[in-house]
Amino acid sequence: MSNPTLQSAELNALTEVCNIGMGHAATALSQLMGKGVEIQVPRLQFVDAAGLAEILQAEEATALHLQILGNVRGSIVVLLRQENALRIVELLLGTPPAAGKPFSDLENSTLLEVGNILASACLNALGASLRMTLLPSVPTMIRGRATEFLSKLMEHGEGESIVMIDTVFSVAEVLCGGNIFLIPATASLDAMLGALGHQ
Repeated sequence: MSNPTLQSAELNALTEVCNIGMGHAATALSQLMGKGVEIQVPRLQFVDAAGLAEILQAEEATALHLQILGNVRGSIVVLLRQENALRIVELLLGTPPAAGKPFSDLENSTLLEVGNILASACLNALGASLRMTLLPSVPTMIRGRATEFLSKLMEHGEGESIVMIDTVFSVAEVLCGGNIFLIPATASLDAMLGALGHQ
């Protein structure tokens, strides 16, 4: 399937939904961190495997992967470039991770909670807008080259098109960034776009 061409109204609606979701995520993260958090979605676009490789350039990253359950099937991936994952851990726990060593159990669980908050807020907002039930599974963490991980998801039938949601967030005025990749099954993507078109 080729990447869908969204009408301007559909793209604007989907971007607005994602911004609402990130607003909820910012509130939850603020409570978790005890610090001010702001999150914005400046860009949303469809990408395929080729576009993914060009954008990410095989960078090392931490990926938090959740299955989407309910009316929409597929996956959602919160992708943090390695320097941003380290920064978030330091901001949350108060101390930087040990250089060159794997994350500790506490550091892993901290990142999983951040990914769970971001993914859940995005799916909740999308589900409310589309009047659909979208539920996240328990997140799993994978580290490595971002392009390899996302390409494998596409190869295993998770979906042929990916909605890439850029996120820019600041924690106590320290800028971080990441991407959320929504990878719906083809039939689910069609249903989502159809629902957006009827709003």
